[in-house]
Amino acid sequence: MSNKPIIGITMGDAAGVGPEVIVKSLQEAEIYQNAHPIVIGDSKILERAAKDLNIDTSITKISKEDDFKQTVLGEITCVDLDLIPEDLVVGQVSPVAGNAAFQYLRVAIELANESKIQAICTAPLNKEALQKGGHMYPGHTEILADLTNTEDFSMMLSSPKLKVIHVTTHIGLIDAIKMIQPERVWKVIKLADKTLKDSGIKQPKIGVCGINPHAGENGLFGYGEEEEKIIPAVQQAVEQGIDVEGPLPADTLFFRAQRGDFDIVVAMYHDQGHGPIKVLGLEAGVNITVGLPIIRTSVDHGTAFDIAGKGIVDEGSMLEALRQAIELAPKETSDR
Repeated sequence: MSNKPIIGITMGDAAGVGPEVIVKSLQEAEIYQNAHPIVIGDSKILERAAKDLNIDTSITKISKEDDFKQTVLGEITCVDLDLIPEDLVVGQVSPVAGNAAFQYLRVAIELANESKIQAICTAPLNKEALQKGGHMYPGHTEILADLTNTEDFSMMLSSPKLKVIHVTTHIGLIDAIKMIQPERVWKVIKLADKTLKDSGIKQPKIGVCGINPHAGENGLFGYGEEEEKIIPAVQQAVEQGIDVEGPLPADTLFFRAQRGDFDIVVAMYHDQGHGPIKVLGLEAGVNITVGLPIIRTSVDHGTAFDIAGKGIVDEGSMLEALRQAIELAPKETSDR
């Protein structure tokens, strides 16, 4: 038996900064002390990233059938899918890279289902490239939910001072407001409560954002969205014994949460939740998909095409994502 989990790291879009943040993160001894990191991607792209970063490391190619526990510091182990041509242009949208990013994740899910890895940590993909590559998903979260047949899921962003879970994510604001319904809000409150209880918080305090300024201020702003879409869900959660308050004005709720008044904030739409987290620092934020049968964490930044290949990317978010994947992953694994 081994107490170190195997973490599958998907390479993301090969034209972005994913390969670089992976290579930089896997120079840290703490990762190897606590886990067996395995990259699912293309070895030649990792080699190129190491060269761009001026990092002296070896890339070891393995197959899905090989032993995943033979990992050592100074050597990056890669399940090499060999999907990317050597002349792929860095920093540009590529259908080939978009398809490859999907395939890396698909294989990682297969490996998790087979218990060959205990968690997935994803480098960023590019949504335009993903769709041009033939995969009509808005992002990682929706792919994971679809390929694991998960209906109730949500994106949670975690940083040292603030945790946020989303009712809606990668859709336009008008569509998001239509999608916000009491049943969905209730499910996300319940996911937030369960996730934090599973992490060791006995009675999480949950704050729920309104949709309109000042949470509608008793009908002064908007068309009664808070009364129609949010209040019934909050009341249902309270009746179930969940410590939840809302809807509350988002402009003050996030301040109160990072001060410590709440353990997590339920945001109604993408930018409402992402903005405060990113103000606190991109390097500290981690994206966690909750509700899945698989542990999945991710960086909280995009492919950053403008700096890809320049060797200047900050690996802080990837390191945090790996740390949280290790912390959340089952630790007891059987020898294979």
